[in-house]
Amino acid sequence: MSRPPIKRVAVIGAGPAGAIAIDALAQEKTFDIIRVFERREEAGGCWIGDKARPPTLTNFPSLANRTADTPLPIPPKLPAQTPKSDRPRFTESSVYPYLETNVDHLPMSFSQEPIPADKTDKSIALHGPKTPFRHWTVMQRYIKSLIERNNYEDLVSYNTTVELAEKVGTEWKLVLRKEGKEKDYWWTEYFDAVVVASGHYWVPYIPAIDGLDEFEKGRPGSVIHSKHFRGRGYFKNKRVVVVGASVSAADIAYDLAHSKTADLPVHTITIGHAANGYFGGGAFEHPRIQQHPSIKSVCPTTRTVHLADGKSIPNVDSIIFGTGYTWTMPFLPNVEIRNNRVPELYQHVVYQRDPTLLFVGAVGAGLTFKIFEWQAVLAARVLAGRANLPSVEVMKEWEEKRIKDRGDGVKFTLVFPDFEEYFEDVRRLAGEPENGVGRRLPKFQREWFRAFMDGHELRKDMWRRLNKEAREEGEQREKGAVKAKL
Repeated sequence: MSRPPIKRVAVIGAGPAGAIAIDALAQEKTFDIIRVFERREEAGGCWIGDKARPPTLTNFPSLANRTADTPLPIPPKLPAQTPKSDRPRFTESSVYPYLETNVDHLPMSFSQEPIPADKTDKSIALHGPKTPFRHWTVMQRYIKSLIERNNYEDLVSYNTTVELAEKVGTEWKLVLRKEGKEKDYWWTEYFDAVVVASGHYWVPYIPAIDGLDEFEKGRPGSVIHSKHFRGRGYFKNKRVVVVGASVSAADIAYDLAHSKTADLPVHTITIGHAANGYFGGGAFEHPRIQQHPSIKSVCPTTRTVHLADGKSIPNVDSIIFGTGYTWTMPFLPNVEIRNNRVPELYQHVVYQRDPTLLFVGAVGAGLTFKIFEWQAVLAARVLAGRANLPSVEVMKEWEEKRIKDRGDGVKFTLVFPDFEEYFEDVRRLAGEPENGVGRRLPKFQREWFRAFMDGHELRKDMWRRLNKEAREEGEQREKGAVKAKL
């Protein structure tokens, strides 16, 4: 039996995934209502710049066991007003004032909307006049511009959190909460379908370490996640330990070391941990960075970090965790999250149990903006009844094979290195626009992947060059000190 037509669609999130989902849905010209709910005050997702200093971290056990982002209690009768909630919801972004993209603008751009060519003097100095990287403000303006066109902003309700999305009969019931200055306002709306574009880089993951909670209590703000890093100035002359071997930990440790802002050396917890597959571990080879194995415990009284090899780092002022995120969806209690991924998503988009629930952005790093676009168009075509979806059995077989090949964890969500196959599979499933209606997906261009990888090489070259300069500077200083003694 065919399903009734989808006419009312809710989109959760107005970051890059939500922005392109709006356009893909609107261009299908078949939906009566498209409503977008964004819990922040503006569009941009993790590219929004927070002006206030981030909150201190609490409840470390929940961050370690990935249970920190729990649902708010829903008033028994709706609509309702309640006192403004003070529960942490981890909505802060990971932007700091001088943050720039670490990926070439070409693979970050949507296919029809190029990212502006604005370049900072800092980026030009590091990478030359053709630098492909962009300041975070360029990225936020870019995302906002996608929503401000065609009056799409009229579709968005800001400061509005989807607290619950549940299927009631053939409809999706959304319980919504809008933050006011003193009150929270709750109500419900009903839809035929839901597109989840809320991202999964919000709730910090911090591993369980004995003494860490007490260390933070004794010096509030001394333990942060990389998403709360707001620039090197907060760490002037402080002894810092940076935990993590991937991108954010590398950028922060390098920034603190090369600028000579922190007490030197900057200590990193990298030995025995795999470096990021795209960027490598060159950043950690800076001569003013000292690498260590895992932390065994922290003594809050002496501020000593004890290491797995029996050694220790005394008098530590700050510990910064670049240890990734926990994927949470408290608004979808009936949808499982397993091993930090959402199972039963065909092509990372279509929820096999119910194709009126779709995801944009449920993938790991790599050509992400363009992947969002392909996924958004597929989601829009599915809801418009124009996609070429296979049977549920075939969808399940796709997931089972992927689990066999990549495992049932985060690696499942990585499209790398099969970008061309994935883009073309999704494009085939979405199909072409009919009678000029719908957003057109071009064929995959290998130049996107080439630019993506070339950008990584630029960053690696930068680290090698600056590491060499720092070593030579240190050698000259040592020679000068010897001469002074003579």
